[in-house]
Amino acid sequence: MIGPLKPPAHQSPLSSDKVDSTYRRLRLQVFLGIFIGYAGYYLVRRNFTLAMPDLIELGYSKAELGLALSGVSIAYGLSKFVMGSVSDRSNARVFMALGLACSAAVMIFMGTAPVATSSVAMMFTLLLLNGWFQGMGWPPSGRVMAHWFSPGERGTKMAFWNIAHNIGGGLVGPLAILAMAMFADWHAILYLHGFFALGVAVFILVMVRDTPQSQGLPAIELHRNDYPKAFDYDPDHEQEFSAKEIFFDYVLRNRLLWFIAVANAFVYFVRYGVLDWAPTYLGEVKRFSFEDTGWAYAFYEFAGIPGTLLAGWMSDKVFNGRRAPASILFMLATTVCVIVYWLNPAGHPRIDTAMLIGIGFFVYGPVMLIGVHALDLAPKKAAGTAAGFTGLFGYVGGAVGASVIIGYVVDASGWNAGFALIIGACITSMILLALTMRHSQHA
Repeated sequence: MIGPLKPPAHQSPLSSDKVDSTYRRLRLQVFLGIFIGYAGYYLVRRNFTLAMPDLIELGYSKAELGLALSGVSIAYGLSKFVMGSVSDRSNARVFMALGLACSAAVMIFMGTAPVATSSVAMMFTLLLLNGWFQGMGWPPSGRVMAHWFSPGERGTKMAFWNIAHNIGGGLVGPLAILAMAMFADWHAILYLHGFFALGVAVFILVMVRDTPQSQGLPAIELHRNDYPKAFDYDPDHEQEFSAKEIFFDYVLRNRLLWFIAVANAFVYFVRYGVLDWAPTYLGEVKRFSFEDTGWAYAFYEFAGIPGTLLAGWMSDKVFNGRRAPASILFMLATTVCVIVYWLNPAGHPRIDTAMLIGIGFFVYGPVMLIGVHALDLAPKKAAGTAAGFTGLFGYVGGAVGASVIIGYVVDASGWNAGFALIIGACITSMILLALTMRHSQHA
């Protein structure tokens, strides 16, 4: 039996007087859902780094812990790409909530089961599993953003959404301090964050909706009369693409996407090269206490909020939708802050903290803008895969390198060698982003 025919994807079964009010309500609702939802993902992504100083006291080396930590980045990069393709053909609400619930479960297990931290191999395996589930956060969020917000507003709206990970990441430090105060056991840094994340997964299920069409609304491009300029919009883009079409027609053959993906690897090397090793570096070299380190870690993340918003606004308003110029400008400022952070002698904690704030302020702009640039360069039905492609390079290349390479280099040659690598990554990222300067205009 054939059911009732549905209206074309670019039309709406709702009366015109209800479309505007419904769109306003649901856009706010789904935005809050993916905003708080993605913040929840960060509660259980890098909290392991705050437990690393205690694990070093138990006899693990920096190289061993860097290897274990790389499991998150390896799996996350692969998952963000593979699961990005799956998310393009899945319900964003269920997909996002399921990933966070599974990631939270892994962290709770690591904090409550002694076997979980009994060896490098076990930690690597569990963090690998956690990383895979973490890859189920960005792609459905990108899908929601691409369906509910049109191209002309996406840079600014994505900037606001992107600060979710700064809030989530920034809360990791204070939650770790709370965990130690409540339980006086470093294992609580792992499991307390997991329980908070489970609550956020429920929030996602309540708030998020998949597409406007699933709620009886017209496509966002038609509703706002705002169509993409980076490629020719076609109503057929409202239909789901096959995996082959997504990969070959809109991702792998996209030269500009390759440029920003490789640049992303170096941006992430800087981001995590500073962030992941900050608790160890500040304790060993700058003589910070655990509480001071936890707050410095939080300030790094929170500083990314105004920086991300400024970068998004600049790319939309100052550079007319071009993402590369703002990214290069912010990476140049990041380089200056990294150099001062490195060369500042111990005993000047305010300067160290100020430079961490500066790095966080500037580096998260390019992190966000590369994701927006990926969305600009592909139809929205391929949005998750395009963003996942840049994430694959960012995490498997950049974040893994920051965990493994810096750990081995610092063990072998000291912190100066580690910072030389970070500065080299800053410079390389700017060169690669410059290759897209003439081709990144949105309008």
